[in-house]
Amino acid sequence: MRYHVIALDLDGTLLTPQKTILPESLAALREARAAGVKVLIVTGRHHVAIHPFYQALALDTPAICCNGTYLYDYHAKQVLAADPVHPDQANHLISLIETHQIEGLMYVDDAMLYPTHSQKIQAHVDRIQTWAQSLPAAHRPVFKEVSSLRQSATEVDAIWKFALIDSDLPKLRQFTDAVESELGLTCEWSWHDQVDVTQKGNSKGARLAQWVTQQGLSMDQVIAFGDNDNDLSMLETAGLGVAMGNAAETIKARARLTIGNNEQPSIADTIYRYVL
Repeated sequence: MRYHVIALDLDGTLLTPQKTILPESLAALREARAAGVKVLIVTGRHHVAIHPFYQALALDTPAICCNGTYLYDYHAKQVLAADPVHPDQANHLISLIETHQIEGLMYVDDAMLYPTHSQKIQAHVDRIQTWAQSLPAAHRPVFKEVSSLRQSATEVDAIWKFALIDSDLPKLRQFTDAVESELGLTCEWSWHDQVDVTQKGNSKGARLAQWVTQQGLSMDQVIAFGDNDNDLSMLETAGLGVAMGNAAETIKARARLTIGNNEQPSIADTIYRYVL
């Protein structure tokens, strides 16, 4: 067997637009695990926002969260490794957010925080919470509305990332340029109108490589699936980087293989062809 690890992005990749996992994917991943292959979620999400998918896959591996900012052990309920944003960096970043009038969330400890009177973010949160009503309470994403992100940043133990959303893409690009030049933080696009800001050097690929090495394996033994800019670091370093058919052409061009979209059983087909 050439590939011993399957690394999976969630949104736009393993998940359908309805935020479900195709039965074909579940079956193929179950067979892969039975054959001794390690299956790993590698996501931009907070660990409190992937419970139902982790449970559906019945995984025993930790999850790589917030674009590689930290490695989370669900069974022990603890962070195994992390490189969070420092409080002083967060303070400066919040000043830039206010200057550029960008809206967003701050991912911390065990919750995602957003400021009061943030209309775009409130609509985003409402959509997710409506979807999550069908889940057991313990599996629902944890959002908290706060009066001040700046104050909250001084009260938490860890700041994992900022997820910033704006439909004005030139404005958002200008903001990311300012963040990277002034603060040296890492900015990665995780959706067409969302930029994630994390500690410099954090990436899905870097954290995945760290974990793979700890398992006594190499990245050549990894097959990774993704669809967006924040997946490139693992798609380009894995033994086989696989882009989804719904990915942008720039992502497909840098992956070794492009398959069908996230509404087709293409992940399952690829696992049967290259892994099992």
